[in-house]
Amino acid sequence: MRTANASVCRNRSTPIGETNFSEPSVRRRVRAGRPGRDPFCRLLHRAKAWLWWRWLKGRGNLLNTPSFTIGIEEEYLLVDAEALTLAEAPDAFMDALQKDLQEHVSPEYLQCQVEVGTRVCATADEARDDLRRLRSTVARRAAEFNLAPIAVSCHPSAEWNKQHHTDKERYNDLRVEMAAMARRLLICGMHVHVGIDDDALRVDLMAQLCYFLPHLLAMSTSSPFWQGQDTGLASYRLGVFDNLPRTGLPPHFGSFGEYERTTGVLIKAGLIEDTSKVWWDLRPSCRFPTLETRICDMSPRLDHAIAIAALVQAVTRMLWRLRQQNMRWRVYDRFLISENRWRAQRYGITEGLIDYGKGEVVPCAQLLDELVDLVTPDLAVLGSTRQMDVLREIMLTGTSATRQRAVRAEVNSDDADAINRAVVGHLIEEYHADL
Repeated sequence: MRTANASVCRNRSTPIGETNFSEPSVRRRVRAGRPGRDPFCRLLHRAKAWLWWRWLKGRGNLLNTPSFTIGIEEEYLLVDAEALTLAEAPDAFMDALQKDLQEHVSPEYLQCQVEVGTRVCATADEARDDLRRLRSTVARRAAEFNLAPIAVSCHPSAEWNKQHHTDKERYNDLRVEMAAMARRLLICGMHVHVGIDDDALRVDLMAQLCYFLPHLLAMSTSSPFWQGQDTGLASYRLGVFDNLPRTGLPPHFGSFGEYERTTGVLIKAGLIEDTSKVWWDLRPSCRFPTLETRICDMSPRLDHAIAIAALVQAVTRMLWRLRQQNMRWRVYDRFLISENRWRAQRYGITEGLIDYGKGEVVPCAQLLDELVDLVTPDLAVLGSTRQMDVLREIMLTGTSATRQRAVRAEVNSDDADAINRAVVGHLIEEYHADL
């Protein structure tokens, strides 16, 4: 993994700190254009002031530190507590949940899904407390209806064509628009929001953060099975989701204005209502002043989810910190990042990812150590240093995809019901492990 390329920012024509306004030549130029001499000079002075303000705004509001708050959204599947097959959420169950959790819970596209979202949190520890509350409440209410939640991206044996979508205007429209592609969306994911108030800064950091998306996916992989079959992939969920339009890695935008103009074409044409229907792996949220990382599979265990979210938060802050030092992370071509994305989807953490600086495949454990070294100052500021021990544990014991396969192998039988019971039972245990 290579460190940031400082020359990219330093080659800009007007870097901060280059002009010394105390030099006589500069004083003379400013004095000559002082307002009040003539209308042209007054207009020129105002134009210079406006351009200077626009340049500072384009630099991402360097005078203010972003909040780097963190918020986490998770999607759960509901299973019958006895049969361990998918079950639809009764209206009374959702009513009880919404009474308990209010705006922090909502139905999802399929009736067997539930979505939760934490409050805006300052630290990963705070996010853990809130996500623990959400997971615990969902489990407690589900038990009242003989249901159990599992935090996984794909149920190991459920059939997508036997599921029913939620009767909600947005979901009804999605079902019609996406046809069979939408009906196959028996998948769940985790979204991590990091607070960045400045529009231009969000887009700039998005371009740099793309490099790390495969690393995050690799550590989160939890969907090796689909309709009772071992897919050979660590994240089959991503393959299902990629069938939709406006998914995958985001394009590289040179400015927030370019992002708005590009997405605005689809909005103006009436193809989408807003950018909430732009489903890239990473995007500026249209609801919150955040950068939203969407590539991760669901983590069955709470502590694993929080550790991955903490890394997202720390990497985002690291990229901002480099920017403060007039440096930036190299923006690699999507073709290259896509190759690592595929490796993460296929193998998880077992076969390594490409280090494009070295030009070779490097073990994921080594890449994690190098990344943690890079973000160590940021982890200290954010109070998330100990969360990295959880990620090192994942490197030693494997992701959920590996653990699910191990459980299936222990069944030592081709009986589909026995396999389903073993794997889903394991997922229920992991859901409750850190509560």
